[in-house]
Amino acid sequence: MAQASRIEWTSATWNPVTGCTKISPGCKNCYAERMALRLKAMGQPNYRNGFTLTLHPHVLDVPLHWKKPRMIFVNSMSDLFHEGVPLEFIRQVFGIMRRADWHTFQVLTKRSGRLRELNTQLDWPANVWMGVTVETADYLGRIDDLRATDAAVKFISFEPLLGPIDSIDFDDIDWAIVGGESGPGARPMQKPWVTSIKDQCTAAGVPFFFKQWGGPNKKKNGRLLNGRTYSEIPLLLERRDANDARSLRPARRRLVHSRSR
Repeated sequence: MAQASRIEWTSATWNPVTGCTKISPGCKNCYAERMALRLKAMGQPNYRNGFTLTLHPHVLDVPLHWKKPRMIFVNSMSDLFHEGVPLEFIRQVFGIMRRADWHTFQVLTKRSGRLRELNTQLDWPANVWMGVTVETADYLGRIDDLRATDAAVKFISFEPLLGPIDSIDFDDIDWAIVGGESGPGARPMQKPWVTSIKDQCTAAGVPFFFKQWGGPNKKKNGRLLNGRTYSEIPLLLERRDANDARSLRPARRRLVHSRSR
């Protein structure tokens, strides 16, 4: 339920919720569903329900026992803002994230409408990065919902990127991740779709992270774009109040890391 991660833009995963239901085209070949069914077949007790939405209160305190700071992807096997997750349980997750203030938590949702609806009912700590998935231009509205939240850091995951997305409004957005679909039945991603988003990020001063080309064999296809690895991330250089997400907004300077090959 909590472990080191191979996901390129994080270092660990923590799953107080598992299971989900499909909501948009990006869900078609869900990797989490495949993994959950595999773990169920292996007899992993936390996946006894397969990919049916399941709460796991017994793992809520896990990040508190990790003393070394980590970048933690919350609910890599679900969606914290799924309509089946009670508000009180979401508040408990946020409470743990606030207490574990030496970690950075990354929360990603496709259910941006519920995220926006619950925004004022959540206590946003400064160490929570909130993101939405935008797989095609039809879902650009999720960015507006994200922008309306009080999260200290806001990011967009264009993964799986399933079509061209132009004219992205990056105002008040701090990070963009792009990746192709991987695994059985993976739908191909075209290079112009990727370079368009990269160029828009450059123009807006937004860090750009290229995760993978994807495909049936994602390792073989790699993550080089024009011979370069893009691993840019936002850095927070000053915290006037580490417990107040809103205090970070004027103090942030967008600074990036990247590697070339």
